[in-house]
Amino acid sequence: MEKTAKSALFDEFTIAYNTELDGYAFYTGAAGIISDDKGKNVFTHIAKDELDHIAVVSSIAERLRKGLGMESYEEALKEGTTVFDKKGLPIFPKDNELIKRLKTNPTDQNAISIAMEAEEKAVEFYGNMLNRAKSPVEKMLFTRLHEMEKGHLKVFRWEYESLTKTGFWCGNMEYSVEKESE
Repeated sequence: MEKTAKSALFDEFTIAYNTELDGYAFYTGAAGIISDDKGKNVFTHIAKDELDHIAVVSSIAERLRKGLGMESYEEALKEGTTVFDKKGLPIFPKDNELIKRLKTNPTDQNAISIAMEAEEKAVEFYGNMLNRAKSPVEKMLFTRLHEMEKGHLKVFRWEYESLTKTGFWCGNMEYSVEKESE
């Protein structure tokens, strides 16, 4: 039996939700492992963004499950955050695949490498969803999520380049960011 478009979209939001949960758990865990205080701050800040993404995708997934339509990023964030305030945050697994990989080599460089890989996958995932978006609301939502993930990826690339002495690390600019391309 062929899936309906809404059912397929619900499945994609379920994947997005679980991926955002894993990302949040990883970034929070990495913040505890990173040796540099400014690096800890980067991971903590991105973990907060992931919480917003969890609120958004969970709110939209719930609407789709109920047969309701899409909503804007702002509406979904407000609705999802309200649910978190009432129920508390979801319980995160202590060891997801990203955390397991970091624990095998708990270095700043490995944490950044894993983060870049995760963000590259998120950029691709939301980019694919954007390419399939039909309505203006869907296009705006996926554009916002896609751009945010691209921003995370860029930050982690800068951090990696600094660690490897080729760019930018924890607030210390070692080259012109204005020359950065996607």
